[in-house]
Amino acid sequence: MRSLQAAFISWVLISAGSASMVLRGAAAVPPISPQESNLPNASTIVKPHIFVSLDPVPRGKEFKIAVVADIASGFHMNSHKPTDDYLIATTLKAQLPAGFELIDAIYPRGKLEKFSFSPNHPLDVYSESVTLVLRLSVKSIAALGPTEIPMVLRYQACNDSACLPPVKLPVSAKFNLAEEGTTPKEVHPEIFSRLVPAR
Repeated sequence: MRSLQAAFISWVLISAGSASMVLRGAAAVPPISPQESNLPNASTIVKPHIFVSLDPVPRGKEFKIAVVADIASGFHMNSHKPTDDYLIATTLKAQLPAGFELIDAIYPRGKLEKFSFSPNHPLDVYSESVTLVLRLSVKSIAALGPTEIPMVLRYQACNDSACLPPVKLPVSAKFNLAEEGTTPKEVHPEIFSRLVPAR
């Protein structure tokens, strides 16, 4: 029995990536597999919506891609700069086609919140909805026409008592790439006009 318990503890530590095991002054809260509980699948906790700031995107221009992540009620995920180094940060990374360059990644500030497993040590988290933005530039060698930029949104979702396994959620931005000198239309100002500086 003791060997089985030790094996289970080892599995929990490995699957969690030591992400949320030890909290100062708090009880450990291991991730719980959806197969072992009534918790939903981790990949369904966040619903991403993708927006591009220009239509079309001309060569030689800077533009932005926003991922608005709606987080299921009762859940949160660590901010891009969580309270402790061992916690899994939320990140957005792009697989850029030839001719595209990343200028900056913009992550909003999280909110300090206390949870039952960490009553004396507030955690820096995102909840409800968060907007992550990539600033990009396009060079003259980029291929014209319909374009897709694949991205990976990485996060770990937790509720007040348990953390689900970390997720790498694939998302993509689709747009048309136009000749240099094309006059684009600025779109989705409700998203891109309220950005905060990168952290």
